[in-house]
Amino acid sequence: MSISTTTTKMDGFSYNNIFETKGIEYLIIIAFLLLIIPFWIMINRQISIKSQIRNAIGTLSEGILKIPLGLLFSKNHTWTHLEKSGVAEVGIDDFLLHITGEVKFSGLKAPGSFINKGELLADIDHNGKILKVYSPISGKVTATNKLLTETPEMVSEDPYNRGWIYKMTPASGIEETDTYYMANEALAWSRIELQRFKDFLALSARRYTPEVSMVLMQDGGELCDNPLSGLPDEIWHDFQKSFLDDLSS
Repeated sequence: MSISTTTTKMDGFSYNNIFETKGIEYLIIIAFLLLIIPFWIMINRQISIKSQIRNAIGTLSEGILKIPLGLLFSKNHTWTHLEKSGVAEVGIDDFLLHITGEVKFSGLKAPGSFINKGELLADIDHNGKILKVYSPISGKVTATNKLLTETPEMVSEDPYNRGWIYKMTPASGIEETDTYYMANEALAWSRIELQRFKDFLALSARRYTPEVSMVLMQDGGELCDNPLSGLPDEIWHDFQKSFLDDLSS
């Protein structure tokens, strides 16, 4: 197919009408741009969304764990704090909440109940997956935190102040807590627990869900926040035995 051109002579010279000679080429370029621009906008929007999602997903590292001074941490991830009045608060630690994600509480004891060290404090539920947490001390319950049932998400936001589970009158002295961690020891222990949890996932996730085991880790070997959240019941059961049921100390 040939493209006709229009040649015009003026004062001894001639010119070609480029809009007629290149008309099809220009139309092709314009059509290509009309196609590529929306695609380019869509790709960049997807990249932006992915970047926002990646930034929103926290990584579970020692830097984001809250380890306040003055609290005593047990190896089964509960804590206690003795107030000046002689009343002790107990709750679950920030490590456990970062591992699971937001939880709801059930099986809470009523004021007046007596709980021995190592007995059930409460069940915590994350989307139907249950973990049992055990008391770090023995004592009589004087108050149960009503906020745990009214606004359970508050526990993840403030586990050591508004997120306590019980106030208790301790039945024993400091000998019940003499193996617990405090201050710098608690910080060092949290680092050990994070590494132990990585090792745990390396075995347990590969055993039950090998196709997702690599997704749990982000760049640099950091854990994704709330790594247990999407994992099957079998891994939750293993976590219970490995991190919460060991009451030997």
